[in-house]
Amino acid sequence: MDKAKGAASAVGDMVGNAASAVGHSVGSAASAVGQSVSGAASAAGQKADDWTSSAGAGLKQLGETIGQRAPHEGMLGSASQAVADTVTNTGKYIEEAGLSGMMDDVTQVIRRNPFPAVLIGLGIGVLIGRALRS
Repeated sequence: MDKAKGAASAVGDMVGNAASAVGHSVGSAASAVGQSVSGAASAAGQKADDWTSSAGAGLKQLGETIGQRAPHEGMLGSASQAVADTVTNTGKYIEEAGLSGMMDDVTQVIRRNPFPAVLIGLGIGVLIGRALRS
């Protein structure tokens, strides 16, 4: 009887050790997968920021070109310079902030103005619904 208890205990210990090893292996694999996914998401976010910065630089250059080539005098000159300044400043903002910075700014605006943000969201939803229905 003692030998049977000893054998059962040994088998139980071996099963426990095997289960522990499998659990450790599964945990290590899950950790590796998590790190891989995190790395891929980070790389995708970086590429999106790089693309956004490039678009901002192009927009800034467009604004500068408009400012150089547009009329500088009279009412048309004032309006064209205002447009050029706005496009240039928008390009600078997009270039400097990148996608993540713009998302942070949008989040701040929504937190400060939740009711108008909900109304705008509903309005956009209605417009999308009408466009898809047509």
